[in-house]
Amino acid sequence: MTRPFVQGHSDPTVQPVPASVVEKVDAADTTLQNPKWAVISIGSNLGNRLETLQGAVDALEDTPGVRVKAVSPVYETEPWGVEPGSQPSYFNAVVALKTTLPPSSLLERAHAVEEAFHRVRDERWGPRTLDVDIVAYADVTSDDPQLTLPHPRAHERAFVLAPWHDVDPAAQLPGRGAVAELLAAVTREGVAPRTDLELRLPE
Repeated sequence: MTRPFVQGHSDPTVQPVPASVVEKVDAADTTLQNPKWAVISIGSNLGNRLETLQGAVDALEDTPGVRVKAVSPVYETEPWGVEPGSQPSYFNAVVALKTTLPPSSLLERAHAVEEAFHRVRDERWGPRTLDVDIVAYADVTSDDPQLTLPHPRAHERAFVLAPWHDVDPAAQLPGRGAVAELLAAVTREGVAPRTDLELRLPE
């Protein structure tokens, strides 16, 4: 998932990169000092679902202190916790990013992105234009009701585990273990890869 960045070059015929350019590249890649890994789940079952998910990816990338590092394949998922057929199906994906934002600020940004796409919180398990959930933030575990980390239901949701495993097969869910093992323990029924769809990694 990480992209190697080579600062120096041993070939004497290559002109050195100006220090200012190196600094800009470093800042863009590491988002300044001591970035943390975070995993975000995005989902939509209203409107143009793929366009909405891409908009969410782009909005996260546009956030100061956030660099999107990987975007998973898209999965089509039956809605969770409701009668079958009562809502449109979801498109789901996972975004892996590096950030210098603390979890609380990342959550504020997630909510802002949802609101930008007119997310309405009328009912639990209700249909929504966009869901942006923090699944995990580094190795942080927290019981804070405002932001429980890792996400309290991530370990039982194939629509989170499957795309996360796609972008990082060795991923670990803090306090729960290997994502691969968690995925093997849950059903993938109603969670189907959409190989005909693709989200772009921001340039």
